[in-house]
Amino acid sequence: MAQRKNPRNHSKKEGKTVPVESKNGKRTEGGGGGDAGGGPKYSVFTWFVVLGLLGVWSSVAVVYFDIVDYDTVIGKLTAYDTDGDGDFDVEDAKVLLGLKEAKRLHVGDTPEKQTVLKTEETIKPETANQQAAEPRDVEPTEAAPSVTPPRQSESAAVPLPPPAEDSFVPDDPRESIGPYGDEANTIDTTGVLLAERQTEESSEPVVEAEKQPEAAADVDPQSETPKQTEAEGTSEKQAEDKLTEKAKKKKPKLLNKLDKTIKAEIDAAEKLRRKGKPDEALKAFERLVQQYPQSPRARYGKAQAEDDMAEKLRSNDMLQRAINTYREASELPDVTSDLLRATLKRRAERQQFLGRMRGSLATLERLVQLFPEDIGLKNDLGVAHLLLGDNNGAKKIYEEVLGVAPDNGFAKVHYGFILKSENKIAESIPYLKEGLESGEPGTDDGRFYFHLGDALQRVGDNSAYDWYELGHKRGHFASLWQRSLYNVNGLKAQPWWTAKETGYTDLVKVLERNWKTIREEALAVLDQSTRHFVPEEENLREKGDWGQYTLWQQGRKVGNACQGVPKTCALLERFPEATGCKRGQIKFSVMQPGTHVWPHTGPTNCRLRMHLGLVIPKRGCKIRCTNETREWEEGKVLIFDDSFEHEVWQEADSYRLIFIVDVWHPELTQHQRQTLSPI
Repeated sequence: MAQRKNPRNHSKKEGKTVPVESKNGKRTEGGGGGDAGGGPKYSVFTWFVVLGLLGVWSSVAVVYFDIVDYDTVIGKLTAYDTDGDGDFDVEDAKVLLGLKEAKRLHVGDTPEKQTVLKTEETIKPETANQQAAEPRDVEPTEAAPSVTPPRQSESAAVPLPPPAEDSFVPDDPRESIGPYGDEANTIDTTGVLLAERQTEESSEPVVEAEKQPEAAADVDPQSETPKQTEAEGTSEKQAEDKLTEKAKKKKPKLLNKLDKTIKAEIDAAEKLRRKGKPDEALKAFERLVQQYPQSPRARYGKAQAEDDMAEKLRSNDMLQRAINTYREASELPDVTSDLLRATLKRRAERQQFLGRMRGSLATLERLVQLFPEDIGLKNDLGVAHLLLGDNNGAKKIYEEVLGVAPDNGFAKVHYGFILKSENKIAESIPYLKEGLESGEPGTDDGRFYFHLGDALQRVGDNSAYDWYELGHKRGHFASLWQRSLYNVNGLKAQPWWTAKETGYTDLVKVLERNWKTIREEALAVLDQSTRHFVPEEENLREKGDWGQYTLWQQGRKVGNACQGVPKTCALLERFPEATGCKRGQIKFSVMQPGTHVWPHTGPTNCRLRMHLGLVIPKRGCKIRCTNETREWEEGKVLIFDDSFEHEVWQEADSYRLIFIVDVWHPELTQHQRQTLSPI
């Protein structure tokens, strides 16, 4: 009759008995003992002892008379535990009777590990130890473009999701974000912030594992020597101690004195939240806050539950409630530093999500004041300045960071990005390169590969394509040539298109049939003395003059621009694939002789670009897309995908004038066209 285990047998003690040492080194209550060996011949008395030890009599007494202290009996039988699993059972009885050899255990094995060895005898002890001690695979830090890249981090640039019309979307941030936020090379909220520390994993403190008694050093001489076993056991113990110590250091302290007194209630509410029941968790935390209004952890839990509810309901209003509750939690007395950091950091992130850029900046500034030694918080503050279009403010922050941490990769890539935006091309390269090579979180971002490659191209360094290829391997670019960052997966990708392939043949016919009317209106608004439009402001020119006159931008008419070219605009009103293209433009483009446009790519694969030739010199004007170069013709439309690398030369004797019409990629659905965010 197998005995059931009771957890009390490890803690219950009797005051009348005195522990003594048995032959196998176990401490027993009141002596006990006997010969633990045995052979093929054994006495009836031995059988009687074994049956007694198996608990037949004690079990009967417990079940029928309830007069035997079960825990005490089990405690005494541990002296006969031959396989080290912490109790006396049938397997131990077989060893005692000589029917089975004793299990040889390794020094340093814990009872838990010994149990595994007992029940899964096909697993070798050293294999199990290695599995417990070895860390998870860590990819090597990237040192050069040719090195095999690690897995893509949570900080990589990703395509903007296509939200549904009734989905949970942030408020329009354009009122608070500067012009920096509208440019194609803008750093946005996707993939630049360090991942938040898992501060809310549990409110329970880390308890150091109890030291387990060592098993007898009965080692198989054919497998290894006792010294080797002891050394390995010591090494494993040290490794476990280091892991425990490391876990202790990382474990945040979220509970103050008040919170510790209500820890059970907090844990119960938190368990509901972690089980994906935010509505029930919110009610539980609201009750706790009402009962204990000075509890920071309860208030923080309420904010988290509101945060989860906002996601579930796709509600901006609920998310704003969470942001307010995070603030309330941070302002309570006696809040622990770890909880304060976690609360304010999460608040800043959610403010950014809602487009509250200035509020997020203020929250991060408070964090930096509270934790001035935290480099990560300063880096986040620099990003907040960039999101507001405040490059100078961000530059100061990253200069401070690099002053105290000159090897900080996150600060380097962002500082390099700022230098490049200031057209300090050569100066930006080492910062971008070293930052990417660092492999630090937040650096493996498509925008940094994009701008490093672009900077290298501008100084004539062909290693740019090594970095582009690396960016492609890491999943940031669709290919070496197609390097747009805001994409919809699965769209047909080719550099040059025909009108038939696009399906927009009617639009092409209208443009080509009316090209002279379009040209007349363009010349009418062109400055007659200088032949200039508004200068191009995207910093794409190596040299020369390039101007634009924009009619539609992000699917909307631009000011009163159409008043100067009414016939042209009337023609286009019939084609929503062009006028409704929120990721494109419709504009005139004039380029003066001696102009060269750097190799570059557009921001998205969601559009195609049509060029209608209006005034084209006979020689000297050409455009390259990937490795194919073409020339414009007056009255003819060229169609290409500008998410592929392209380059322009104007080496004629007079100006070149074209009409640019962006259209939705023909494979996008109507729903996607309606819901994709503007660029």
